[in-house]
Amino acid sequence: MTATVSRPFAPVRRASTQNRARWVPTIILVVGAIYALIPVAWVFVASSKAPGELFSSFTFAPGTGLWDNLVALFSYSDGAYLMWAGNSLLYAGVGGVLSTLVSAAAGYALAKFDFVGGRIFFVALLVGLLIPGITLAVPQYLLLSDLHLAGTQLSVLLPSIISPFGIYLCKVYAQGAIPGEMLEAARIDGASEFRIFRGVVLPLMFPGMVTVFLLQFVGIWNNFLLPYIMLSSTNTFPLTVGLNSLLDRGSGSPALYSLAIIGAAVAILPLIALVLFLQRFWRLDLIAGGVKG
Repeated sequence: MTATVSRPFAPVRRASTQNRARWVPTIILVVGAIYALIPVAWVFVASSKAPGELFSSFTFAPGTGLWDNLVALFSYSDGAYLMWAGNSLLYAGVGGVLSTLVSAAAGYALAKFDFVGGRIFFVALLVGLLIPGITLAVPQYLLLSDLHLAGTQLSVLLPSIISPFGIYLCKVYAQGAIPGEMLEAARIDGASEFRIFRGVVLPLMFPGMVTVFLLQFVGIWNNFLLPYIMLSSTNTFPLTVGLNSLLDRGSGSPALYSLAIIGAAVAILPLIALVLFLQRFWRLDLIAGGVKG
């Protein structure tokens, strides 16, 4: 009798429990999104405030000094912001491209070739993923200082070329995206290893390389520690170090706080544009790869 009474309610309870379980991830994602977006929203709202409104008005109330802040930012110290933006574009663009090519070649070699020391190199690669950047920054500075490169733009570019995480991603991607039969067919046709890499491997790995390039570009663009240690001249500063110098001077000149804030807001825009532009490419390529597979 007990079993007969409880049956109609059991599916209702299961459905209620499933509905609650379905909402939990959504709530966690919404809280995480709000936590991540509030500082970004504050930067864009604060960038619209005049220096007199920055600390005297409601935090998320828009200000009236957006245009004046933009004019002051781009005219500050004879266009220092544009110079820092050009340096960031150089470091992130050139460093991202070179790092992606090196990662693709190393990842392809680890995935498709058996060579002496390959296993040791892969283990060293995994260890490299766990080492924080602060641990490597000082040895890199001493090494480049011995080579008389500290203080130059090469001191920021060269360490950015090798990315353990990029190599690992390319290795994982090459394992699934490059059929061994295709490589053997190309070798039977007489193609050299370099021609196979250029004509067969790189097109197949393009979606993965786009992802690695985006991660490297964003990582180098936002990197502060390495250029802060390596560089001493304001002419070679990227945006991160340049804006930090504005904040340092802001204690004596509060108007520089507004320049630093709107400079940070403008520095976000190229990253948003790059993510939107490259997202179109990797989606199309992944869909094409799935259809072919």
